[in-house]
Amino acid sequence: MIANLLIVLVIAGCAAYQYLKGTLVKSFVTIITTICAGIAAFSYFEILANVFISRSANTRYPSMVLLAQPLAFVLLFVLAFAILQTIAAKLIRQEIDLGLLPERIGRVVCGVFLGLMLSGLLLTVLAMAPLPNSYPYQRFDAASPDAEKPSKVLLNADGFATGWFSTVSSGSFSGKRSFATLHPDFLDQLFLNRLGFADKVSVITSSPAIEVPKKKAAWPAPENLKDSNGNAIPQKTGHNLIIVRVGIRRNAVREAGRFTLSQLRLVCKQKNYSGNTLGGKGKNIYPVGYLKTANQLQLKKLNDLLQLKTSDFKDRVKWLDFAFYVPNDFLPVLVEFKQNSIVEVPPLISAEQAPPTVPFTESPEHTEESAETKKPGPEHKPADKRSELSNVSKHVLGDRFDE
Repeated sequence: MIANLLIVLVIAGCAAYQYLKGTLVKSFVTIITTICAGIAAFSYFEILANVFISRSANTRYPSMVLLAQPLAFVLLFVLAFAILQTIAAKLIRQEIDLGLLPERIGRVVCGVFLGLMLSGLLLTVLAMAPLPNSYPYQRFDAASPDAEKPSKVLLNADGFATGWFSTVSSGSFSGKRSFATLHPDFLDQLFLNRLGFADKVSVITSSPAIEVPKKKAAWPAPENLKDSNGNAIPQKTGHNLIIVRVGIRRNAVREAGRFTLSQLRLVCKQKNYSGNTLGGKGKNIYPVGYLKTANQLQLKKLNDLLQLKTSDFKDRVKWLDFAFYVPNDFLPVLVEFKQNSIVEVPPLISAEQAPPTVPFTESPEHTEESAETKKPGPEHKPADKRSELSNVSKHVLGDRFDE
């Protein structure tokens, strides 16, 4: 596996360099610098990426939209690392020798740890990039992906890199928003988001793409729900089947009109969570299908492709009712779509308060696709020049993306 080889090479290179050229103190300082630079990159890459998106979507370089997040992450990491290393070099001007044995062993240990972090960050950046789903490695089965059964690389390097930041962001150093809530299982999000890349499914949108109703957006599924073959919907132990209404915006249909179910996720938090929706730690739940009628659920796999045409829109938003198996002790708080659309979910209502079902049946494959769905890409200029972000999205992405 290429990813495993990359990890071995990076770790070996870092260990060799620290052993031959470094000192134990400088090696340790480099680890601290790398951690701090990683925190800066994870904390602000989305904000910087959306500055790139707002400037690139209507220029002659629309492909930059697809690369905005990985480029922003790399830029922030390199800049923070360079600044911190320069400061450290100014502070540690004299060589500090801790003895032959501690130096030799310590340098190698620090080099291995540094290599593990750097290789993990590198794999994470590659997972953000618009690459085929098998790169940098095949995390999910291509034929029948299961969000609960990801494959891992050697030493779980990328999981280590994203995991420690999620822990930091949801712990005592957390602010008003936590990375562990906005992006639970971040690597899984990235890889699942790219399942449809081979079918020219956009992994990101250049404008806000989804919304949910302000009040009646989530409710328990009806008890008499059947699948498309008339069979009862299977129960999942310890879970409730919850319906969540999600709207796809007409002015984003070029990039949002083609999507896999793996690109839509419901972020849930434990019922006893504090009032801060964006704080703490969340859990990703992926849809199992959508309602065709009030009593019929169309079951789907995560890599199944859904396509909306402009003719499906009777208004500025096309509503769809998706079904999710939510753990009994969890509540939905956010809906996320593709790589950069986030909206808040209002409190769960009872089945008796549920609004009428919005029926949806996929249209047969048409021979002549409309100009807005033929080739998803960031060059689309929305007809509606003013579409507001939700409060959550503004908090996450900043007002610059509110276009």
